[in-house]
Amino acid sequence: MAISQQNPLYHFLNKMDFTALPEEVVSQAKLCLIDLLGTLAAGSRTQLSYIIEEFAQHQFAAGPGCPEAFTLRSGTKLSPSGAAMVDGMTIDSMDAHDGHSMTKGHVGCAVLPAIVATIGSDTKDLSGQALLTYLVAGYEIGTRSGMILHHTADDYHSSGAWNAVTCAALVAHRLQLTEEQFDHAVGIAEYHGPRSQLMRDVDHPTMVKDGSGWGAMAGVSAAYMAQLGFTGAPALTVLEVGVQAFWSDLGAKWRILEQYFKPYPVCRWAHPAIDAVLLLKKSNEFTVDEVESVTVHTFHEAARLSQVPPQTSDQAQYATCFPIAVALCRGDVLPEHVIEGKLADADILDMFDKISILEDDEFSQRFPQERLAKVKIRCYDGRVFLSEPTIAKGDPKNPLSRQNLEAKFFALATPVWGHEKSQDILSLANSLDQPGVCASDLLNLIRTKNVVAN
Repeated sequence: MAISQQNPLYHFLNKMDFTALPEEVVSQAKLCLIDLLGTLAAGSRTQLSYIIEEFAQHQFAAGPGCPEAFTLRSGTKLSPSGAAMVDGMTIDSMDAHDGHSMTKGHVGCAVLPAIVATIGSDTKDLSGQALLTYLVAGYEIGTRSGMILHHTADDYHSSGAWNAVTCAALVAHRLQLTEEQFDHAVGIAEYHGPRSQLMRDVDHPTMVKDGSGWGAMAGVSAAYMAQLGFTGAPALTVLEVGVQAFWSDLGAKWRILEQYFKPYPVCRWAHPAIDAVLLLKKSNEFTVDEVESVTVHTFHEAARLSQVPPQTSDQAQYATCFPIAVALCRGDVLPEHVIEGKLADADILDMFDKISILEDDEFSQRFPQERLAKVKIRCYDGRVFLSEPTIAKGDPKNPLSRQNLEAKFFALATPVWGHEKSQDILSLANSLDQPGVCASDLLNLIRTKNVVAN
């Protein structure tokens, strides 16, 4: 197998400069950041997040001589690897963060925690512009990494698998490693990264989720290992000659602009059906009590999502019938609807039993470029309402407005941070591109005591 002698990630990161970023790319980076922070706040309420922070305090504490990192979740002091794992899993625990169709996963969920893990509590060494630049670089590398792994591997691997490489590259650059050390860092990360088979968790939803926290931990660890002289096999998804076409447009084509944003905190595959039933409900005069049956035609992967009444938040998020029932009964799907302890409302479970999910061959063939669903709602009085094939809101072809995304941020963040702190965080995030703004000002504000205890 032929290996390239030039690491495209090393040279791309060395050339990255905020002043060279197009205005629309900077604007998109701020939206991605805001979306990730809101999801982090909402995710901090999950049982998964509580457990992983307790685990990290026991297993990833910052020892003597170890760099100190502070989680965004609560400001807990840990090693950089531990902090990246906690924040990555916390974001991943609430399935509301942005994603990319062709990666079939999420970039920012691991990338932001990895970058933040290298920024101490009091340091002023990273400007807001630099944080945005790293974030953009992460989306550019991560999106391509995901596309390459899907192209070269038979199994459908989680986002953590390919984001381990992304995180290693970003942290290696932050640590100013030599080109040889950089190569070893991404090689270690690719070798040790979690090649988790995502469809196993789709079939049996649990806390392992999309592997993003473990991928962030593996990537951050790989960079620090390479700094100490640990060596790794060449990263084939980066250096193999046959994949160089994926890297050839780095800095020319901006993949960050291809990310989608979610209006609902559940698996993206369920969103087309949710949007279809909400459109039918808005466009027609019927009540939920009048509904006899709901039939959903969708693609194979969406049909694989859980179709049993959820007992946990993870089952509620990796589901089709449940969020569709929530949407019909509540008119929306919010974090409060998928958190443990709030999964057994009688009217939602009654609607749940009326929903059937059918795989549509045409829609399956059009995945992952397109995620489609169509819905038929039948009422007891014989009326039938049919939707057109529907794509999810938030796709680049069907975008959410900035106002929509900021409203989503407040819906996610306010129950944890309160309105005033949430507003201050939003204002600081939106000002990161201004000269003189320090990234630590935003990060330290996030880490301060929450209005609602986690």
